[in-house]
Amino acid sequence: MAETAGMTVDEGKTVHIEQLWVPDNLESPKARDFLDAVEVGRRVRMETWGSDDLAYTPLEKLLEFSDPYERQIILVAKIDGAIVGTVDIALPLADNLDLAEFTLDILPEYQRQGVGRQLLDAAEQLARAEGRTMVLVDTNHPATSLTEIPEDQLIPGSGPGFLPVSSREVDFAQRAGYTLQHIEQFSSCILPLDSKLVADLQAEAGEANGGRYALHHWTDRCPEPWLEAVAELENAAGEVVHGQDDDEEPAGVEPADMVFDAVVLRETEDAALAQGRRTVVTAVEHVASGRLVGLTTISVLAHRQDVVFQDDTLVLQEHRGNKLGLLIKVANMERLSEQFPDARVIYTWNAPENRYLLTVNKQLGFTTAGVTGLWQKELPQRSAGATSSD
Repeated sequence: MAETAGMTVDEGKTVHIEQLWVPDNLESPKARDFLDAVEVGRRVRMETWGSDDLAYTPLEKLLEFSDPYERQIILVAKIDGAIVGTVDIALPLADNLDLAEFTLDILPEYQRQGVGRQLLDAAEQLARAEGRTMVLVDTNHPATSLTEIPEDQLIPGSGPGFLPVSSREVDFAQRAGYTLQHIEQFSSCILPLDSKLVADLQAEAGEANGGRYALHHWTDRCPEPWLEAVAELENAAGEVVHGQDDDEEPAGVEPADMVFDAVVLRETEDAALAQGRRTVVTAVEHVASGRLVGLTTISVLAHRQDVVFQDDTLVLQEHRGNKLGLLIKVANMERLSEQFPDARVIYTWNAPENRYLLTVNKQLGFTTAGVTGLWQKELPQRSAGATSSD
């Protein structure tokens, strides 16, 4: 994408939108813009959440560009040569080929000046040039911004929850033509878990399942004998969303087209390791049938092990009601603390309608930090003969 012509913001300064050059390594003399772009994201998350736990480190962001299942492009907004905003454009390559996902970050001092809208417009143009017709963006709202005033509550198209109508992010998304589709609850838990709490929860889960189930653990790579079983479990779970802790089908998202098998699972494991991610897994076997009926995973960044993320928790429908979600999550969090003792906090996102896992998380000590709104916009298809500006 070529640099756009200069446009002005409210203060009369000229904004230039251009595609970010991604360096081969962070020591490159040309890596300055890349480092500055990552810093924009860190500052925005500091403003939103009061910490940079959810911000990418430069190395983590650089490694993301090696993902074989997703192409990433970053556009930046510059004023007087300095980066003041970014939009990360993720283009799935294995499924949902009509989709583009945007993450938009504007430095606090340049918000409400038109920078974000110029970046978003440029990102939409690029997505259309790539043949994408649907865009997803998210907005983040700390718990302190949520009110009980009905007039200040925007209800999503599906599922419970609400966003504050009065927030800048909601106003921006609506003005840009996006529709709120769904809300996810964002929660955190301090690690390690209290030993008495662990013992009590293990006893509760054990009483419910009556010794009919056995646990299995691994890190990073699934043992060969379980490969096909895990693939079957992933496929049987239906819609699987990265980063979503859910033992039910999530609402308001597009189903994935990818079919899991042993080869695909090995490829995803290799991709995770190449991007600097470690994965701690606990699976549960139904002893009588010898079948894996559930699993839960936690992701750890190899270069920042103090902040970890709860990923999918999957339990087959016919085995729910035996507190297997509680059983495997307690076991996996214990295993995490054993293997990665520096882990101090774990974050997760849940669909608000998944009352079971929200209850399990509350038992484990998770507290609500805020909500994330998932917004959608359909882009008009490019006319025949249109060309990209790349």
